Amino acid sequence: MDEPEEPAPEEPVPDEADVDTVTDAVLTASRLLVAIAARSLYTVEHRLTLPQFRMLAVLSALGPAKLVDLAEHLDVQPSTALRMVDRLVAARLVGRRHNPVNRRETELTLTVSGRRIVREVTARRRAVIGSVLRRLPPDRRAALVEALEAFNRAGREPRPDGGGPGPDAPGWSDPVEEAGRSVSRRGPG
Repeated sequence: MDEPEEPAPEEPVPDEADVDTVTDAVLTASRLLVAIAARSLYTVEHRLTLPQFRMLAVLSALGPAKLVDLAEHLDVQPSTALRMVDRLVAARLVGRRHNPVNRRETELTLTVSGRRIVREVTARRRAVIGSVLRRLPPDRRAALVEALEAFNRAGREPRPDGGGPGPDAPGWSDPVEEAGRSVSRRGPG
């Protein structure tokens, strides 16, 4: 006689109260991280906004990029990216040059000053975040690493060492919006 097949295990259904609790904790942590990010920019001789710094950080990760690709990575319209690039070029933090392979294309790159700012701001952020983390016991830090790595994977955010999904991953834009886009690309049902 054949043994009856065991039913496949069902995916766990997230408890909405649990999701709300975690969401509240992440929102609180994000306020702290945004405050750290904003303060790290305050000491830069060029007064940069967070979106401008993000553009510099993305260019740092990407290397030379076309405007349309940069706009896509930042999830903004090319015209918005162009205005931001114009300001950063005027501040001598971003350079433009013709693509050596296709002269009709313009490549955007960080200047020496742009790279220096990304390094300095990132170092300041690391120092402040490190001082906060040193207040946690080691077992809590290990749990935090595990939880944040899972969160970053779920949001498809690349690791700072360049591993994992690249800057074109949906984590660089709104994951909810990304889900809607993939549905609309396939069409209904």
